[in-house]
Amino acid sequence: MGALSHIRVLDLSRVLAGPWATQILGDLGAEIIKIEKPGEGDETRHFGPPFVQGVDGARGDAAYFLSANRNKKSVAIDISKPEGAALVKRLARRSHVVVENFRTGALAKYGLDYQSLKQENPALIYCSLTGFGHDGPYKDKAGYDYLIQGMGGLMSITGQPDGAPGAEPMKVGVAVSDLVTGLYAAIAIQAALIHQAKTGEGQEIDLALFDCQAAGLANQAMNYLVSGNAPKRLGNAHPNIVPYQVFATTDGFLILAVANDGQFKRFCKTAGLEYLSNDARYATNAARVDHRSELTQLLKPVMQARATAEWITALEAANVPCGPINRIDQVFADPQSLARGHRIAMEREGSAIELVASPLRLAATPPEYRLPPPVLGEHTEDILGEHLGLTPKEIEILRKSAVI
Repeated sequence: MGALSHIRVLDLSRVLAGPWATQILGDLGAEIIKIEKPGEGDETRHFGPPFVQGVDGARGDAAYFLSANRNKKSVAIDISKPEGAALVKRLARRSHVVVENFRTGALAKYGLDYQSLKQENPALIYCSLTGFGHDGPYKDKAGYDYLIQGMGGLMSITGQPDGAPGAEPMKVGVAVSDLVTGLYAAIAIQAALIHQAKTGEGQEIDLALFDCQAAGLANQAMNYLVSGNAPKRLGNAHPNIVPYQVFATTDGFLILAVANDGQFKRFCKTAGLEYLSNDARYATNAARVDHRSELTQLLKPVMQARATAEWITALEAANVPCGPINRIDQVFADPQSLARGHRIAMEREGSAIELVASPLRLAATPPEYRLPPPVLGEHTEDILGEHLGLTPKEIEILRKSAVI
């Protein structure tokens, strides 16, 4: 039994930040009831190609949807209809947590906002994820990951530096603002569950992608707050550590991650550059940062004189952090990935699918893979019957009225 197997989560979220959080909770054992619009469902079901093959060879759901929706039960309810909103309200009474990512205030017209639902369930934890939060001048703006990466500062420090070929602000290759917000949401919800267990009290959680991205700037934000200087794009280099970047080799590229002075000395010895570690301009990390450009130019031809594998063998023997740049197919073929079980297999609609495993490794309460990402509305009748006590006849009436 998972650590959260006693928890029921009513999931009104879609796309990535909210579903990422609820998938984590589901992996830890919580029952996740995902509410989706009949006939359409979560937008990410259509974010393809690629798509999985559905029943009878028809096009199924997009791979994007599968990435964030295992361990969930899909219930198709049209909340824009009064009967549909009433069903969701009844489910909220029987849930510990509600997660939603509608625009600020959008659910109030259906009576599904926190102020309405807490009257019916005072112990309810209500986690709202929006682009900019429930207050401030941007509270009514839509917030998508790409916009938040730009407005939240991440793109200003990602990409080649000014003057270099291809220099322009660059987004990260995955929706990292959404993912970070989903992680913060999972943390906040679990903290609220502890408070709920101690006191019986619920609470509202107001999470904004903009806030989470600003917090996720980490050392770069502090670099600005301490120095007063806005960090700039450095390509693959590190703002506070040198040499900590990508170098070309004879047959590709190598990441060299020298994080302290001892590692730099060992690197220099391995590379035949011992004179550099004795030079006051490069002997300490602070000095190397000050002389970043000169040192990098000295290292480039040396690094390009050997193949990537040759460098890795030599540097690992000297205990100098380094590594290749793997394509995604190479990641999942890597011996370490195989040993750690990065892939899991599940059955969905009679066919085997592969999913990415949870990275959580808990000895006593490990993640569980109980349910594959659901087909739209797959569990509607089961949930309405089991949790709300609706009869087959009542369910059929709702279906004929297009409420479900």
